[in-house]
Amino acid sequence: MRQSAATLEAFYTSRIGRAASALIARRISDLWASGPGEIILGIGYTLPVFAAWPAPHMVGLSVLPEEIGSPAPAPTHQGRVLLAPEHRLPFAEASFDRILMLHALEEADHPRQLMREAWRLLAPEGRLIIGTTNRRSLWSVNEALALGHGRPWTRRQLVRFLSESLFQVTASATAVHMPPLDWSVITSAANIWERVGDTAMPGFGGLVLVEATKRLYAEPGGTAGAVVTRTAKQSRMEPNLPNCEAASSGSDRPEKK
Repeated sequence: MRQSAATLEAFYTSRIGRAASALIARRISDLWASGPGEIILGIGYTLPVFAAWPAPHMVGLSVLPEEIGSPAPAPTHQGRVLLAPEHRLPFAEASFDRILMLHALEEADHPRQLMREAWRLLAPEGRLIIGTTNRRSLWSVNEALALGHGRPWTRRQLVRFLSESLFQVTASATAVHMPPLDWSVITSAANIWERVGDTAMPGFGGLVLVEATKRLYAEPGGTAGAVVTRTAKQSRMEPNLPNCEAASSGSDRPEKK
């Protein structure tokens, strides 16, 4: 069962949620230096990250899956939030230079369809960041918090999944290294926990973040199917066997007398 927008909003307005969103926003900002007037599409539940984004000139448009409902009205949400089926988003192809996905892949009913929509909406050479709960962290087993729901991923699993979905992985990181406890002594020292975690346990943050760019063709020998750009006319062709098979086939035939 998916988390509702009200449940996610309650978490991110709590003390521990505010600390977590600030850490996530800072890490994404480290990966992305957004340009003036740039519009980034958020898929899933990205509202608290956009609100905590340190770059004031970044404009975030968030699409929430219909299944989770609407968030509470807020002045910062007006004109920037809409509900839509996550497998059929109401935008033209190549509409966005960057896409951020948070609380999306872990709970998606059809993860591959979701990734196809993200690929369709991203401009050529556009950049994507997916944030998922880290399977290796304590956050993934705490169902009382927002990161303890859905299917957690490891960094390796997420990198492989993106490669199979016609994306080229360019960077990865983890965020939210503080323990999943809503204690003021922990949340007030969230930045210290983050620095210590980056140094001592870089793979155990509560959130895995992987950045990738849109790839137009599958790599040779890869498992992803290439994008169909046009159909070819069918033609009748005679079988053309390799030399070794042709010789073998000929040797099995009875000689004419």
